[in-house]
Amino acid sequence: MLGVAACGSTPANSPGSAGVGTPESASPHSGHGTAVAVPPPPLRPGERFLDLKMSEPYKPSPPNGGTDDYRCVIVDPHLGKPQFMTGAQFQPKNTPLVHHVVIFSVPPQNASLARAKDAQDPGEGWTCFGDDGLSFKSQSTWVNTWTPNGTETVLKQDVGFPLAPGGLMVMQIHYNLLAASDKAGESDQSSVRLRLTDGTAATEPLDTVRLTAPTELPCTASESGPLCDRATSVADVADRFGAATGQAEAEMLQRCGNGNPVPGNTQHCDIRVPRPATVYAALGHMHLLGRSIKIELNPGSANATTLLDVPAFNYDDQKFQQLPSPITVKAGDTVRVTCTHDAGLRKLLPQLRELPPRYVVWGDGTSDEMCLGLLLAGPAK
Repeated sequence: MLGVAACGSTPANSPGSAGVGTPESASPHSGHGTAVAVPPPPLRPGERFLDLKMSEPYKPSPPNGGTDDYRCVIVDPHLGKPQFMTGAQFQPKNTPLVHHVVIFSVPPQNASLARAKDAQDPGEGWTCFGDDGLSFKSQSTWVNTWTPNGTETVLKQDVGFPLAPGGLMVMQIHYNLLAASDKAGESDQSSVRLRLTDGTAATEPLDTVRLTAPTELPCTASESGPLCDRATSVADVADRFGAATGQAEAEMLQRCGNGNPVPGNTQHCDIRVPRPATVYAALGHMHLLGRSIKIELNPGSANATTLLDVPAFNYDDQKFQQLPSPITVKAGDTVRVTCTHDAGLRKLLPQLRELPPRYVVWGDGTSDEMCLGLLLAGPAK
């Protein structure tokens, strides 16, 4: 939906990164906690809940000797008429195993593609690093995101994700044994509760806009080892998650600038808006080394607007934040996502302190990193 224009970085331990990379002064987030059950917002007129559960338990089995398993599983809503999804709450069964979840809507014309993918892989679901493994063929829609302690996002406006009869929902569940080594060998059978409505003539369709920036986080001055070499680290990501994930960092660098990596704690990417849209909410996602994330509209201009600002990132508190009022973005506007990571946190977090230090780039593992902004948006008003 959006195209990338330019990116930049702040070098490690530079004047622009005071306090970053110094474990002694750091106050790290907990890293991975226990999800807290939160009562759902009450149903509004015309809404109903639909509970969908994995058909059978799944025992995470990370490939290639890693600690991360991305598993896509089908949950069928059996819709007999068009509906709008106005909210969703993922409900993990084995909370310590689940790192994050993305839920996709698969259109009815591609339901057979999803079922064939499921049948090809033994057990519940299929391996799906990156996305649902269907998106390039089936035009799946990203309709929900869950991270530990994530709550249901219910927008005030008359908006929702359109769902068609015969379509499927696919849950992409990231299981991580690094954060739950004592849970190795256990299974999970999670569920999701959808909030559905028939909608009205005025209901506007929603879309999830992804904003990505590269991560170029070198080892600290006190660290050393083979994976502190960038090329070796990138090759390791490709070995664990496949060539597409291994190439993701290079592609982001190319889309965001001149393709050359600039090591630093802080990286950003500018995205040019191709068409008008209305933004309702924003979320920022990073992993365990995340310190801060920000999403800005037209930064540096007279009409600059902050869409999201998380100055003290907490992995266990990643939620969509509704904007006080919807904001209209115009074609040609710039949206910037900026992330700061801190390699010094490796010495403080129990999930990472025993791992060999590494030059951190974009990767699907909990020991890798992401700089991902998400916007809930609809047609321009």
